Amino acid sequence: MSNLDVYNKFREVPKDAQKEITGGRLKGFTDINPMWRIKMLTEHFGICGFGWKTEIVSQELKNGANNEISAFMTIHLFVKVGDKWSEPIVGLGGSSFVTNEKNGLYTSDEAFKMAYTDALSIACKSLGMGADVYYQKDRTKYDQAPSDKEVKPMVDIKERLKALETDLKKCKTRADVATIWNANKDLHSNKEFEDFVKQVGEKLKENVK
Repeated sequence: MSNLDVYNKFREVPKDAQKEITGGRLKGFTDINPMWRIKMLTEHFGICGFGWKTEIVSQELKNGANNEISAFMTIHLFVKVGDKWSEPIVGLGGSSFVTNEKNGLYTSDEAFKMAYTDALSIACKSLGMGADVYYQKDRTKYDQAPSDKEVKPMVDIKERLKALETDLKKCKTRADVATIWNANKDLHSNKEFEDFVKQVGEKLKENVK
């Protein structure tokens, strides 16, 4: 078996297993259906527990900013090739447990379940699963490049800022502005986004009791 046999088998994601993320800080990225990963593991290695399996190494809650709490999980994924089990393939995942939303704090009862799903997706990346979504440039000259409608791992930063600007203009209170700010933490270092958020916040300052 070639070193890239599994990678090449897992790299392509069918369109019906892809979904564009339309909100939050990951807006514009592509989400992959977690059941597709399980199907691929089962198809290639065998039934869960016999051909592949996972082990939860750790799970914990961590306090964050604004009274928010996140759930984190580390798992080991094992796959069987022939009669031999692999060494542990590490997956690290996380999800929100307590979120500071517009109407107050919200507690998710599925935080660890989502953290597990996230961790499994990270472990599966090491096998090349979904590679064409995460790394479009990793193609040979014989591959047919997908259209923008098929795979959209990320959007242009200017398009994203334009969309957020529209959302910010709809804000009626500074709490609304804070919600958008907190949901787009990866843009906090972007001066254009930071300046616009401050401008909107200042305009609404007098309306806050």
